[in-house]
Amino acid sequence: MQYDDNLTANLPSFVTHLECAMTGERHEADQVHNLSRAGKPLLVRYDLEGVRKALSRETLAKRPPDLWRYRELLPVRRTENIVSLGETMTPIVPMPRLSAKLGGGEILVKDEGRLPTGSFKARGLVMAVSMAKALGIKHMAMPTNGNAGAALAAYASRAGIKTTIFCPEDTPEVNVSEIALQGATVYRVNGLIDDCGKIVGEGKAKVGWFDTSTLKEPYRIEGKKTMGLELVEQLGWQVPDAIFYPTGGGTGLIGMWKAFAELEAIGFIGKERPRMVAVQATGCAPMVKAFEAGEEHAPRWENAHTIASGIRVPQAIGDFMILRAVRESGGFATAVPDTAISAALDEMAREEGFLLCPEGAATYAAYKQSLVDGRVKRSDRVMLFNCASGLKYPLPPARRALDRHKPIDFTGL
Repeated sequence: MQYDDNLTANLPSFVTHLECAMTGERHEADQVHNLSRAGKPLLVRYDLEGVRKALSRETLAKRPPDLWRYRELLPVRRTENIVSLGETMTPIVPMPRLSAKLGGGEILVKDEGRLPTGSFKARGLVMAVSMAKALGIKHMAMPTNGNAGAALAAYASRAGIKTTIFCPEDTPEVNVSEIALQGATVYRVNGLIDDCGKIVGEGKAKVGWFDTSTLKEPYRIEGKKTMGLELVEQLGWQVPDAIFYPTGGGTGLIGMWKAFAELEAIGFIGKERPRMVAVQATGCAPMVKAFEAGEEHAPRWENAHTIASGIRVPQAIGDFMILRAVRESGGFATAVPDTAISAALDEMAREEGFLLCPEGAATYAAYKQSLVDGRVKRSDRVMLFNCASGLKYPLPPARRALDRHKPIDFTGL
């Protein structure tokens, strides 16, 4: 579909209302919302029976391979409000050497680093910014560990929306630089992402910007759920046995769980579900602690630290939604140390030639750990999420050199 062919065209929208994820209270669609009246995330709801009648697998198969192919299950109502940078379907890459090495189960990696701005944050922010444009929002702000801020900056600049972004002071330089280069005003803050979030929240009343924090607006989750729609279609309308997902704010995990329910409702899949595995780092594992304690909410994790900065989220507003999805699926939450994350990144790069980001490496480390403790079978087909290009992160130095003016010992090369 060429989205600029008719910029006044209506999209086939089936949105009915927004719904509080905790209480189920209805909120009107097509209005500016942050949290529900109960202070919890809002979910977009659709006329799924209408979608069932309007959309078939055959119709879907004829569409361009991009995020917008799922438009009946997305909230944007008019083509003129789509703010696209080319959100392609991302490939699922098999890891046959590691699969054989670890016992024969199929290891698949969904490589989200192929998206605009190099990460899966593009999915959520293209939807948030497109809806912000539709609703007339002029200034957006957010806290970020890096990649979300880069995506917001890029899409908002394309839409002509002002952005102000706050990140922890140790955010990788490449992320801060790309945020600034793509048009946002970005500040380093001497704290963690939730400290940055407090600044965004305080500024909402004083400056009037729109708070685009994770799950504090309804539409990032709708973009992220396309990961679930996409992977099921790519697997021939089947689900893997387990999905290992790097979990900070958890929008993608929650979104995929929502996507599977919607796909069943429109008749595209049955009741089968993958086990959802929330992967965290041992230095910041609030979901793991709450899961193991049988709790529905996760208290703030103090002194959070990990090399996988994208999952360094001490407290998530959608904690109960993450934990519900994990438990309903028969999955689990697990944490891996930074040493295992580094080793996993190195192993996959050397064995398969696939460069993971640290958060993606955490999912491979968690999968290996789960094989050992028996929480997944060696015969299982598992999907790991590489949420960003490994090229966006610091890489180890390569120091070997040759002096071309001196004799070269080729036997030692």
